[in-house]
Amino acid sequence: MRFTRSRWMALLIVLAVLIAAAAAAGFARRERVQNQRIARAMTGGDPARAPALIRRYGCAGCHRIPGIPGGDGQVGASLADLRSRVYIAGLAANTADNLVRWIVTPQAFSPLTAMPATGITEAEARDVAAYLYAQ
Repeated sequence: MRFTRSRWMALLIVLAVLIAAAAAAGFARRERVQNQRIARAMTGGDPARAPALIRRYGCAGCHRIPGIPGGDGQVGASLADLRSRVYIAGLAANTADNLVRWIVTPQAFSPLTAMPATGITEAEARDVAAYLYAQ
């Protein structure tokens, strides 16, 4: 098979797209790893343990949570991009300690909140907070 100029150009374009896609994937992975490191340092939690906790405590039933299968709840606020918000639940400054306290005992911040006290422990809440901040 003989390659014409147009076939060579098409091949070069395909190669350029593949190289760009590989570079973008590498960048996204490095960014994800860095976000996880920062989230661990902020919260003292492990984001890798959070998906099981989020399912166990039913968080995804009320909240939209990125990366969680079935995390498409519409009752509570979306938890996407939580780390970029100024406030948690519109009430408290968005700090790791406040987020953990909110997850464990939301009624301490707002007695009339619809968010239930789930029975989650502080250590488990730190894992969930790390996951949310790492997204």
